[in-house]
Order: sequence, then structure tokens, then C-alpha cells
Amino acid sequence: MAKKGDWVRLSAVILAPGQRAPQVPEDTALVPLVQWVKGWLEEDAGIGQPARVRTRTGRLMEGILVEETPAFSHSFGSFIPELLTVQQGIKEALWRREGRP
Repeated sequence: MAKKGDWVRLSAVILAPGQRAPQVPEDTALVPLVQWVKGWLEEDAGIGQPARVRTRTGRLMEGILVEETPAFSHSFGSFIPELLTVQQGIKEALWRREGRP
């Protein structure tokens, strides 16, 4: 259970699939438009329950509580050995152009 004042992430459906704009691609039109927002919880709430937060800009937003203390989880992916080879080739080409050994 998240407590009032905790940093959390909410999710809210903005547009259902049938409400999407007609010009969006077909695969996009089949899913809802979902908003994700982070903020400080206004009242105690549990995961999956409706909740309200105050964002960093002071806006009050409502949605379903999906995460407590959200953190960044993205990365640049796994190591790709071929990119190391390409990088080395580029450096060697530039060095030759500059007259370096």
C-alpha cells in the first residue's frame, strides 16, 4: 500500500479503441491511448486502485496506481560486437585521413 506523499506512477485510458482518430494506423486504432503520469500520491492507495497525484508541475491527475517509487528501466540494449568493429574501422579511417599512424 502506497502512502500519501509517496512518489508513484498512474495509468489512465484517454481514448478507447473506438474513439481513436480515423487517420491512425489500423494496429494503433485497435488499442487504447494510455496516459502515464508520475507524482506525489494525494491519499493512500494500493496497486490497481484509483488514485490521485500532484505532479512536479503542480497538476492534480487521476488514474490507476501501477507503480510505487518508479525508476527508469530503459537502456541502450545489449552489447553488439559488430558495432565495436565498425567503430574501430571509422577511427582508423579518420586517423589515416589526418595522417596519424
